[in-house]
Amino acid sequence: MKLYKVIQNFKNERLNDIEAAVRAEILAAGLKIPKGAKIAITAGSRGVANIAEIIKATCNTVKEMGGVPFVIPAMGSHGGATAEGQREYIEGYGITEEFVGAEIYSSMEVVELDSEGLPHKLFMDKYAYNAYGVIAVNRVKVHTDFHGPIESGVMKMCVIGLGKHKQALEIHSFGTYGLRELIPPAARRVIESGKILLGIGVLENAYDETAEVRAALPKDIESMELEMIAKNRHLMPSLPADNIDVLIVDRMGKDISGVGIDTNIVGRMRITGEAEPETPNIKIILVDDLTEETKGNALGMGLADIITEKLRNKIDFAVTYENVLTSTFVVRGAMPLVVKDVREGLDFALRCSGSIVSEDGPRVMRIRDTLHLDEIYVSEALAKEAALLAHVDLTSETIDAFDEIWKG
Repeated sequence: MKLYKVIQNFKNERLNDIEAAVRAEILAAGLKIPKGAKIAITAGSRGVANIAEIIKATCNTVKEMGGVPFVIPAMGSHGGATAEGQREYIEGYGITEEFVGAEIYSSMEVVELDSEGLPHKLFMDKYAYNAYGVIAVNRVKVHTDFHGPIESGVMKMCVIGLGKHKQALEIHSFGTYGLRELIPPAARRVIESGKILLGIGVLENAYDETAEVRAALPKDIESMELEMIAKNRHLMPSLPADNIDVLIVDRMGKDISGVGIDTNIVGRMRITGEAEPETPNIKIILVDDLTEETKGNALGMGLADIITEKLRNKIDFAVTYENVLTSTFVVRGAMPLVVKDVREGLDFALRCSGSIVSEDGPRVMRIRDTLHLDEIYVSEALAKEAALLAHVDLTSETIDAFDEIWKG
């Protein structure tokens, strides 16, 4: 099958000097650090653009202000819910002691905070709790499980990230209600504890580049995040069609999205009791591979209909299932049909999608992953539609549907 190369032109505002921007934001926020105070800096499991540079700049600025920074892996059940696995996670993103110039303290031990009035317990990483204070760093973006005023960002980092596996279990036990309704008040309580000194929010553009970095003192973290998530909704990418017979995804993984495949891009939630998005309408999703950075975690494979043997053979089921069970969204961990390769997968997909008898031919799209959507490939039927969109350039370049395109 011949596919046409399509270029999507998104808003591309970005920071050219990231480290300088981080330093300027921290200093402008008015943060005060006593000389010699130990400061915990959070590093999450998401694949955030330039996160190693952002953490390094934060560490350097803390040193400049007289503090002693250290980094903690701040995530729920990722990395197999082990201290070693979570340290490996952030080191895989380049956050090493050598690069950031600070020690990494990784532990699954937590300290219980005051949770009076909340319907769940509240926890904080023991190293963070015993430090003078915490700088919570996270990308601000729309969530893959629910939508509300506060979704994924610094507030969530204060709860799920700093609270580690125990906190993830507490919040996720309430399903999407817990994520939507319980994280904001829990985050406010964590902030009121006095342990959070500063929040640093990061925005990315549709090209997986750092668009904006903002820092806020505790009292301003929530309002900062509300402004940033509103902007994120305008910056995020999308597919150039709403009706697709077959979507071929070259790779998935935790570094691409929290659920491996961004639900906001493919229009699938796969959470019992939660409504599915109206668009896009994709009949069959075929995924070829797992990223190396996801370290065998295939959470989100249940969002696909078909996967290849190559992907299945890379799955670490213990790590994947711990993440799935902590989330409680078991359908997302269900095993799709397994095929020999993409060629066989596309044959299966076309048989199941009804596209063979379609008047305009099959509506097939191929993407690298759900994070990189500026360059995609589409069949003739979709090419005609995409060419009508103002932000899309239809090129004359074509490939075979099974050609190797992207490296790394």
